[in-house]
Amino acid sequence: MGRSARDERLLRALEEVRARCPVNERRASDPVEFVHQYADVLDRELVALLASAMAFGNVKALRAKIADALARIGPEVARAAEDPEALRSCLRGWKHRVYTAEDLVCLLLGARRMQREAGSLGEALADALRRTGTLREALSSWTQGIRVAGGLQHRATRGAAHILADPGKGSAAKRLLLMLRWMARPADGVDLGMWPIPPAALIIPVDVHIQKLGYNIGLTDRRTTNWKTAEEITAALRRFDPEDPVKYDFALCHLGMLQRCPSRRDPARCDGCGVMPVCRHWSQEVRREGRKAQTDG
Repeated sequence: MGRSARDERLLRALEEVRARCPVNERRASDPVEFVHQYADVLDRELVALLASAMAFGNVKALRAKIADALARIGPEVARAAEDPEALRSCLRGWKHRVYTAEDLVCLLLGARRMQREAGSLGEALADALRRTGTLREALSSWTQGIRVAGGLQHRATRGAAHILADPGKGSAAKRLLLMLRWMARPADGVDLGMWPIPPAALIIPVDVHIQKLGYNIGLTDRRTTNWKTAEEITAALRRFDPEDPVKYDFALCHLGMLQRCPSRRDPARCDGCGVMPVCRHWSQEVRREGRKAQTDG
């Protein structure tokens, strides 16, 4: 069965956005850049977990705090996470928003213990996926394992609760899915292709930028940022590439942030946007389909 005319236009727009994205420039300002600075597999996993856990809020501020934490820990992150007291000592005084040094220590200790038991964080998640059969359940089991191993479940603080999302509770778990995209998608200069998780199983990381952009171009009719919205946007993207549905995420995320994607027509903000031809605020066809979906629902 062929694609609809609108899907063909949307695919062309997505491919154009992806082709136009200055990958090296954007990667340099993205938290994934820290992962690329390490060669050892175990170090990369721990850095990816740390960097993705802090991937919210002001990009400049979060990058500074990631850099500070990694500078304190030193070049061998996995080895540093073998010594709890030394790790606490080097991170003493570190803080970022709701996170304290002890939150970060518990996260790294738990993840390092999981690495020792399973061989790698990726192998541990792949095993959870085989056992549970769904990415959502696998991630819930995986994060719980890290929490227990590191002692996060005993810390009644906002930081300890926030540092690892539980997809089982319905949140979008954007930071977890971001890390998973980094580690599981085929290496392409941004993502690293290190984990034995099939790219077809991935769910797009959804924050307010992606939710609004996804709504505007008809990938979802949901107005909330949660797991169901992430699944719906991913299902729409699978129409274009069922084997790698989240390949458009990096380009779309940076487009959404740069354009400050609005909730209505805004000539100033929308000027130059690569998906404007398929945006519901500019395309009558997208608006008609949105109204039809609401009526049918």
